[in-house]
Amino acid sequence: MLRSFVRLHSRFGNPLLFSKVCPRSQQSHFSLKYSTAAAERKRFYRDVSISQCDGGLYEINLDRRKLKTPGGKLFTVPNEALAIGVATEWDAQCDTLKFYTMHLTTLCNTALDNPTQRTKDQMINASLKFLETDTVCYRVDEPHGLVDLQKNEWDPVLHWIENRYNVTIGSSSSIMGPEIPEATKDTFRQHLKSYNFWSLTGLEFVITQLKSIVLSLGMIDRHLSVEKAVLLSRLEEEYQIRQWGNVEWAHDYDMYELRARTAAGALFVQLSSESSTVKHKLMQD
Repeated sequence: MLRSFVRLHSRFGNPLLFSKVCPRSQQSHFSLKYSTAAAERKRFYRDVSISQCDGGLYEINLDRRKLKTPGGKLFTVPNEALAIGVATEWDAQCDTLKFYTMHLTTLCNTALDNPTQRTKDQMINASLKFLETDTVCYRVDEPHGLVDLQKNEWDPVLHWIENRYNVTIGSSSSIMGPEIPEATKDTFRQHLKSYNFWSLTGLEFVITQLKSIVLSLGMIDRHLSVEKAVLLSRLEEEYQIRQWGNVEWAHDYDMYELRARTAAGALFVQLSSESSTVKHKLMQD
């Protein structure tokens, strides 16, 4: 089984290890059509493996048959580590395939098929819109307990990112939110341009989950753990739960689902980046 070959370190750390490769001469093409949003189906394969193909890309094999995207393209990823991550998702499925739990697979399909034909500039513009409505920038006037909680938990992250990128963001309790300087937007625009298309796909996914560029970059830059970033994105909800109690199992389910999606997106960003790019970004700290 693939899981015996995989080692994931905390905060989506070191590369994954894998040694199960299927000979190319024994493979045949296999096209899988499904909706990752809600579809389930019975597991139809026994073994999962990866193999290297032309151009240094990697393929996913289900019983030695090549996986394809919903759009009919050969499912290939840029490096071995990401291939292992995707293969692990397929191997972890039990009798029923739950495609909506396979976040790395979904992100790869999005990057490969690009169903809405979006460009990097369009993805960057969509991401920057969250800066104007960033979770950590919108503050409440009352109750005082929540006001203090937001200040104590969000201000340190906000100050960190302002120093990290030499920008001004600020916060506001106004319904209009803080006025973000154009220089700040330009700085983040240039930073987002440094990501390749695949990494940007993952980063945009994380931003939409957390509703925050600040928390997303804090996590990608390893200033925040996945758990901490998710907690900060749900700060008001967690406060209300402490005050009034939670709905049995529902709140926990939502939190763990958000953690899973966010962790997968962060891992996808890392695994989709070229090693030289990753080292360059980390050396900027």
